[in-house]
Amino acid sequence: MIDVLLPVHNGASTVAEAIESLRRQTLCNLRIVAIDDGSTDGTPQILAALAREDSRITVLTRRNGGIVDALNAGLQLCSSEFVARQDADDISDRTRLEMQLGYLEQNPDCVAVSGAVRHIDETGRPTGTTQHFRSPESADARWAPSREPYLCHPFLMVRRAAMQAVGGYRYVHNAEDTDLYWRLSERGRLHNLDLRLGDYRMHAASISGGSIVSGRIMALSSQLAGLSALRRREANPDIRFDREALAEYRRSPTLAKLHALGRRQLDGREAEYLRLAMAAKLLELTSYRPYELELEDCHFIREARGGRGQLSPANRAELDRMHAAAIARLLKKGRMREATALAPPSLYGSAAARFAATALPPPLRRALTRIAAAS
Repeated sequence: MIDVLLPVHNGASTVAEAIESLRRQTLCNLRIVAIDDGSTDGTPQILAALAREDSRITVLTRRNGGIVDALNAGLQLCSSEFVARQDADDISDRTRLEMQLGYLEQNPDCVAVSGAVRHIDETGRPTGTTQHFRSPESADARWAPSREPYLCHPFLMVRRAAMQAVGGYRYVHNAEDTDLYWRLSERGRLHNLDLRLGDYRMHAASISGGSIVSGRIMALSSQLAGLSALRRREANPDIRFDREALAEYRRSPTLAKLHALGRRQLDGREAEYLRLAMAAKLLELTSYRPYELELEDCHFIREARGGRGQLSPANRAELDRMHAAAIARLLKKGRMREATALAPPSLYGSAAARFAATALPPPLRRALTRIAAAS
């Protein structure tokens, strides 16, 4: 038996398709725990109808409290050895659960597994990309941004005993999955299958992809999760994550103000790292999320760059590549003020070369590339 946690808030347009993908799994011995987190659309009626059709579906209805409360409430209902996750707008391939269960049964040292996903748009059409994730064993909490032991959360399967041992989800807002993986990695090995497990819907309404404000909060929370892991590793007091912090974050939506809030529990060395890591994380997020850097972000990132001397040469090189790519992207979009604010003189050449590679006719592209190489 496997319990599948499926939280949903106002997911009437997609939740039936998501649940149907679980009902038709080749592994039939499962229970679907659908947590209705205070939906105000047709979600409650859809869930009720599906539960009448299939006794494997359990519906838990709650007042809206957010993803962490919803998932922890659902976990309280789980009794199986293994717990899987799915979001209400994603679609599992038919053999997904069978493949994951097989891996966990054959690898008792592994506590959690996920895998590759195909991207679909809001209408369910494939975008043409499939995302594979690197091995969680390459995680490094001292990198900037922290290299997370990442598993695709909507396609997670985990041993319930490990989830209980780490205390479930914490209020690491917009990065509760990242924090969970750091803590699970202290209990056993994490693994990403190099196999497609399903379709992951890319749209602006998602929690993590909704806006630049969401991106800034994720930049803060995800890097605090890495610092939290370092503290536990060094037997130091852990960082405290409060439910009420999200409202405070939303009232202080700039990187500078978020950094000021985040550093309150940190020492000077940690606070300096957090500044640089937040800047690096937002560069990473805006490279593929449906939002873009604003002028204040650019000033913060350029100033934070002054702390890059604390990084390894490989980390500095990776940060430079992300920084130059962001400058080129802003130039291509005609965001000259932002590009100018973001660009330190040392990156003019590489940013120009990247811009030339995508935006200019071939003869000009080649000429500008030669100039950049010589600078």
